[in-house]
Amino acid sequence: MSNKNTVANVNSRRFREVMGLFATGVTVVTSDLEDETHGMTANAITSLSLDPLLVLVCVQKDAMMASILQKAKGFAINILNEDQEQLSNFFAGIWPEGADPPPFSFEPWVGGGRLRDSIGALACKIDKFLDGGDHWIITGLVVDLYRQNSPTDPLIYYTGRYRRLNRLP
Repeated sequence: MSNKNTVANVNSRRFREVMGLFATGVTVVTSDLEDETHGMTANAITSLSLDPLLVLVCVQKDAMMASILQKAKGFAINILNEDQEQLSNFFAGIWPEGADPPPFSFEPWVGGGRLRDSIGALACKIDKFLDGGDHWIITGLVVDLYRQNSPTDPLIYYTGRYRRLNRLP
């Protein structure tokens, strides 16, 4: 049986198209540094281990957040609800220049601010930085958890667009 996949068929644009078929939740990763909370939108996060409790987040090496996390002691992962698309865009840097930011506020928390109205959050102590090509793979030891009492549905990202869960009756 011959393999029809060739190197010519593998490139970064096609890779993004195929990976875009994997639906993900949308988060804002925050970190506190010098009494200021910094944040970035991320969907490259995952649980890693139950013993110890570890998560990972991938951050582009040349992103401002990468240098912040290298200096910080921790971070928080805020899981966005389906009505927080504007926050995702704002923290992704996709926001009209000069426009007021969408309304948001942080609760003080371990590692990084916890976004009010997020449906869940994890506070983490930075464990390791691992080389992942043009990204850092940052593992975090989970030190606190938050879950909204009556969570709404999550914000979903699929094929380059935000989506909502389509609940069956």
